[in-house]
Amino acid sequence: MLLKLDFGSDVPIYTQIRNQIVLGIARGELAPGEKLPTVRALAEECGVNMMTVSKAYQLLKQEGHITADRRSGTVVAAPAGRPGPSKETVEDLRLRLGELRLAGMDEEQVLDLCRKLYEEGTE
Repeated sequence: MLLKLDFGSDVPIYTQIRNQIVLGIARGELAPGEKLPTVRALAEECGVNMMTVSKAYQLLKQEGHITADRRSGTVVAAPAGRPGPSKETVEDLRLRLGELRLAGMDEEQVLDLCRKLYEEGTE
C-alpha cells in the first residue's frame, strides 16, 4: 500500500493515513474484504512509528471502515458494515459549504462541483 504522507503538514500523520485509506476505499482502490498491511508493515513502509499507524487503524475501525481480527488480520469492511456519516463529518461538510458560499459560489455551482468530485472518485 503506497501512501503519500506530508511530514511538513499541520495534519497529523495518523489522520493523513486514515484519510488516504478512506479515499482508497471510496475510489474502489481498496475492495471490501481486502487485507490491509499489518501495523508493523505499514509503519515500516511509511517510515513512521507503529503507534501512529495503530491510531489510524483504530479510528478506521471505530468508523466502521475496517475490521480487525487476530487470525484474519485487518480488512476493509463490507459496505453494509459501515454506518452513515458521523456528526463531525456532517459539521465539516457544513463548514466547507459555508466557505464555498462565501467564495461566491451559488447552489448550482456547488452541486456541480460535488458531482464532478464524486464522479472522479473523491480525488
